[in-house]
Amino acid sequence: MKKIAVLTGAGMSAESGLKTFRDAGGLWEEYPVQQVASHEGWLADPALVTRFYNERRRQLVGARPNEGHRLVAALENDYSVTVITQNVDNLHEQAGSTNVIHLHGELMKVCSSRDPYDPKYIRELTADDCEVEPGTLAGDGSLLRPFIVFFGEAVPMIEPAADVVAEADIMVIIGTSLNVYPAAGLVAYAKPSAPIYLIDPNAVNTGRYRNIRRIMKGASEGMRELTEMLRTQSDE
Repeated sequence: MKKIAVLTGAGMSAESGLKTFRDAGGLWEEYPVQQVASHEGWLADPALVTRFYNERRRQLVGARPNEGHRLVAALENDYSVTVITQNVDNLHEQAGSTNVIHLHGELMKVCSSRDPYDPKYIRELTADDCEVEPGTLAGDGSLLRPFIVFFGEAVPMIEPAADVVAEADIMVIIGTSLNVYPAAGLVAYAKPSAPIYLIDPNAVNTGRYRNIRRIMKGASEGMRELTEMLRTQSDE
């Protein structure tokens, strides 16, 4: 069974009503990034950061996977698929994807601020109980913080993601500007023989990667086109 690595960004979830961060009208226009998504911001005002992510969770609880998410999940009927997402939502899982690597953390989880990756203190929140009272402590006595990779922090899942891309027979990129590193650098790990499909309605600077096949459409429409292309190829 052929392997597909799918790299997704904010444009993947935009059709589900989740605001992107960088586009016009995005979250960074409402909140300074250093204030709510950096380690320094957390240290300066953990209550503000906690409230910001409470708001993000409330938004996520009201969202549903779009057709693009569902079509990515449906690829598992014919391929071995790993989704590598820069998104912190759980819409891929809700749509049925069974192998998802979250590069930047998971919005519905909270953790210790002393050791964010200690599994003893990582807790998954539920739709009915998705808010954290500022000042709440983790099991180790430190402040409970969002299980999010803040700017300036290491991205521990980048190496497993690179291994997945290196082994993939096909790479699909959906809804990402390829401006955020180290995630954008994953393209470099693709095998020379592996076709790369880029689904995004906007022009994306792909730099030196010349063999990328562009589908300039949104996530759902683009995935419909890609699904048909892959089906046609498998029939040949």
